[in-house]
Amino acid sequence: MSDFDLDLRTVEEHIDEELDIEGSIVLGVLDGTTPADEWLESISNGNVLVLNVDGDVNELAAGFARDIRESGGNLVHFRGFLLVTPPGVDVSTDRL
Repeated sequence: MSDFDLDLRTVEEHIDEELDIEGSIVLGVLDGTTPADEWLESISNGNVLVLNVDGDVNELAAGFARDIRESGGNLVHFRGFLLVTPPGVDVSTDRL
């Protein structure tokens, strides 16, 4: 038999640290009435935005899209909704 030692308590502590996810899913409407800074602040707090797009998505998201992408976040336009995620939260489009 091999001399293999596994400390499960240490593993559990690391798992808890890595899965410490904060934030919520925020539902909203992207229609130009909410300032871009509010969307950016929500993302910086770890939230995922699910925004119903009411108008031209490129124009309405112009105030925050570049900042989201540059920080490592994601933006996905899907069926009239814009999904915006903070860095570290990916959107899988594999099933589309």
